[in-house]
Amino acid sequence: MGTVMDIYDPELYVDGPIHEIFAELRGTQPVYWQDMPGEPGYWTILKHADVAHVARNPLLFSAEREGVILENQPPERLEQTRNMLLMMDPPRHTEYRKPLAEHFKARVIGDMEDRVRELTRQLLENVDGDVEFVREVAGVLPSQVVGGLFGIPAADWPDIRQWAEQSTSQQDPDLVGDFDVTAELTKMAIYAIQFSMARRAQEPKADLTSLILAGEFGGKTMSDIEFGSFFTQLVTAGNDTTKTMLSAGLQLLLQHPEQLAALRADPALIPGAVEEILRFANPLHYFRRTATADTEIRGVRIKEGDKVAMWYTSANRDEDVFADPQRFDIRRNPNPHLSFGLAQHFCLGVHLARLEGRVFFEELLTRFPKIEQTGEARRIRSNLNNGLKSLPLRLTR
Repeated sequence: MGTVMDIYDPELYVDGPIHEIFAELRGTQPVYWQDMPGEPGYWTILKHADVAHVARNPLLFSAEREGVILENQPPERLEQTRNMLLMMDPPRHTEYRKPLAEHFKARVIGDMEDRVRELTRQLLENVDGDVEFVREVAGVLPSQVVGGLFGIPAADWPDIRQWAEQSTSQQDPDLVGDFDVTAELTKMAIYAIQFSMARRAQEPKADLTSLILAGEFGGKTMSDIEFGSFFTQLVTAGNDTTKTMLSAGLQLLLQHPEQLAALRADPALIPGAVEEILRFANPLHYFRRTATADTEIRGVRIKEGDKVAMWYTSANRDEDVFADPQRFDIRRNPNPHLSFGLAQHFCLGVHLARLEGRVFFEELLTRFPKIEQTGEARRIRSNLNNGLKSLPLRLTR
């Protein structure tokens, strides 16, 4: 099978994605077998077209069968997450997603701009001088936006953020500490279930919670337990991906001062910059599927039951799709990156993420004419989360 490389070890990603290895494998072994310690390995899908093929065939490559992370989960954990959209296959996925999609359309999310801008301004108003940007800024806004979307009391937003961060940091001992991942997910789900129960006893409000509780999913209303699973997924996904987009995005702009200057001179470039940030520093390295039948990709035989990983970090720099793919370019067009997924599992919150990114950078660059990195950035130890855990900055008004 050619040169054997280890692309599983989370330690490899502490210094940044291993783009040189991915580039070599795209040219030599684009469907690459990777062993794992203690359990079956997986097929890594590295080319843009092949990732799209897996994403567009959800009945052949299942999210529901064994989940979306590389490590096989115990049955109780799979059961706990089976009501997350992320872990559903058609037709069940379609039945749950379709009633929600209307509330995440661009027009609906666009109506939230004033609220997102208000939250952003309030956050930045309290920032001046030296700051640890990931913890004190980038990590704060997403939980506020999602909390407001669901009608969660502001006093509970810090808890929502903590549960979300702990549940996705299990490969980094600095972040997970003594926390039990399953316990953190359970706490968030229990909170959501109790919140759902309380809201059913109240008059409907103009928020996503009331819309969900009044809707029909698969011909029936969503149970409190199902609401808990959906809430956990949306909060977790919205928190981590947006936090990474904001922090890694600002780091990239500081590393490319000529492009930062261009954004300051012409804010109309910001939406394109957000897309390039998402391509260049995609928040998640991969999502897993499980083959439901024997198949082939590029002539490589994949057996029923094999793990298949769609490696976005590689696909987003595929030379067959992107010109000069290792170059960060805020004017890149077209930019068909896969950071929001594809097909049935295309990110439900895509318009919200883009809105948060655009508004945040508009407000940040307007408010702070001088932004300096004052120390070494530290990355999360993870082969799933492609993000920073620390970015020391000095923001000068």
